[in-house]
Amino acid sequence: MKRILLPLALVFSFSAQAQVTNNPNAKVDPKNNKVANPVVEKPKPKLMTREQLRSCIDQQEANSKEAAAIKTEQAAYKASADQLKAEKATVEAGEAALAKQIADVKAEKEGILAAHAALTAEAPKLEKAELKARNEAYQARTTAFNSMFEAVKAADAEQGAKRKAFGDKVDALDAQFKAIEDRTEKHFDANDKWKAECQNKAYDENDEKAIRKEKAAAAK
Repeated sequence: MKRILLPLALVFSFSAQAQVTNNPNAKVDPKNNKVANPVVEKPKPKLMTREQLRSCIDQQEANSKEAAAIKTEQAAYKASADQLKAEKATVEAGEAALAKQIADVKAEKEGILAAHAALTAEAPKLEKAELKARNEAYQARTTAFNSMFEAVKAADAEQGAKRKAFGDKVDALDAQFKAIEDRTEKHFDANDKWKAECQNKAYDENDEKAIRKEKAAAAK
């Protein structure tokens, strides 16, 4: 067994010396001629191929372009939202005015019914001239009420149209927000993909220069 172990020890000894001679920067102790704190060179990182680098540059440019487009969409959404806030105040004012008109019509209707009931009850006791005058006043009030009622119907129809138009704009704004939200999520996914495939990856600067040159020529 000792004959076998001795040659193996020599093999290991020669192997260590071979590693030392391959490292010219290693420090040697002059007393025992052994390596002290040998320096191990880090392996060079694997470079991306030119096509991989081209794909990464394309992704980065597309992501930057998409980010700018999303920013524009967000600005448009904010402008629409601000406009709707102002329009909402107008619609709400119209709703309040319509509610008052409706309340006035209801009150006038109740007043006319009460007047009719009183006139009916008092008619037998009234003089002919007074009865005629009160009948004419009642008819005039009824005619005015009909005009009032028609005006409220028209106002209700107009306000209903404004209400619907405003509601449609709110729905459109909600859809716009959802679309921006979805678009932003996809943009984040694309950025994550670029980070996974490209970020901090080594590449040849000459490849980048060549690709940039190709793109500049294609853009002309």
